[in-house]
Parts: sequence; structure tokens; C-alpha cells
Amino acid sequence: MEFLPENIDRYAGLWTEPASELLERIERETWQEVLMPRMLSGHQQGRFLSLISHLMHPKRILEIGTYTGYSALCLAEGLAPDGVLHTIDINEELETRVRGYFNAYGKGNQMHLHVGAALDVLETADWAREPWDLVFIDADKENYRAYYNALVERVRPGGLIVADNVLWSGKVADPEEQDSETEGLRAYVAQVQKDPRVVHQLLPFRDGLSVSRRVVRP
Repeated sequence: MEFLPENIDRYAGLWTEPASELLERIERETWQEVLMPRMLSGHQQGRFLSLISHLMHPKRILEIGTYTGYSALCLAEGLAPDGVLHTIDINEELETRVRGYFNAYGKGNQMHLHVGAALDVLETADWAREPWDLVFIDADKENYRAYYNALVERVRPGGLIVADNVLWSGKVADPEEQDSETEGLRAYVAQVQKDPRVVHQLLPFRDGLSVSRRVVRP
């Protein structure tokens, strides 16, 4: 299922800031050489993630679900000069590829790839316990709530948790769709909508972005 009609998607991309040569290379090589290339964030979503990062100038970014590194590089564009980005992925087969892309980027020394199960890494790594400014979740959909629960108290007031694919090609709006991934995404947005620690909006952008802003209420 396409996220938008092809002509609308093409028009929107035409009037969106171009991606860098490195990002174009990652997108091209992902579609040519890697399984499930639709998992790539792609041009328009990548520019949106870059925009958020530039607006926030975060010092600490966490990404869960690296894939081939496209979204990590977009998020890193707005990093503070002394900022760091940590990204976690369970697929060790992509590690060499991702590290190569990071090394080709000017801020590669600020970007840290960790290979393993994200919940295990978050539980054991000292760097994971410090406050986060921006979190991007784009991994296995059944565990979105578990990632959120592990991280929401570690996000600073005013910080964001952004979760991808929350529309799931429209399946979440079809009551006949009952698979575990669809149910996991429904449960995720229901949970964050009710959580008084955040204010939440679901954006019908590409495959759906859930944006939760951490607040401290009186």
C-alpha cells in the first residue's frame, strides 16, 4: 500500500528541501541491496526529522531501530555542537554498512551505534540512564509500549518522543485487522493519549507519526 497517491507524493517531494548526496546514496543502496527497503524513512520524513532536530538543537538523541542509518543521519543534522546520538538495532548484519555511512558523515564522531535488543541495552547501559531531549522509535511494533515505558521518565520536560508507522498503512483504522503489530500500535497511541506526563498528537504524515511532548503538570 502506498502512503500517498504517487502524483501527490512526487509533488510534495518536489517542494521539499533536497536530501544530501550521502542520504541519496543511502536510499539508493538500501533499495538496491537491502531487504525490506520500505523500512527506510525516505526523503520527506527524513527532512521532517531534520526539521524537528534543528528546532530543538538537542544534546542527546536516542533512536530505537537504526535500519541502514538514514533517519539517524537526519536526526543528527540538528545536534548541538557537543551533542550525541545513540541508536540501537538488533540486526548485526547491517552494522558494517551503518558504521560506514556514519563515518562518511561530518558528525560521525557524535553518533554511536549499539547492536542488540533495545530493552536490554536500555536496562544495562550507563549512557541510557541520562535525560534525553529527543527520542525516535521505529522498531518492532509490538514493543512500542515497552520502549515508551522504559523511556518516558528519562525524557526531559519539553523533550519529544516520536514514534513511526502508527497508521500502519491504514490497518489501525480497520477493526477487522487484529494482528499483533496492528494491535500493538493501537495500544501504543491509546496509552500515550491518556498519559498525563505527555501531550500527544498523531500526525497523518507518510505512515503516521506519533509525537509526544514531555510535560510537568502542577
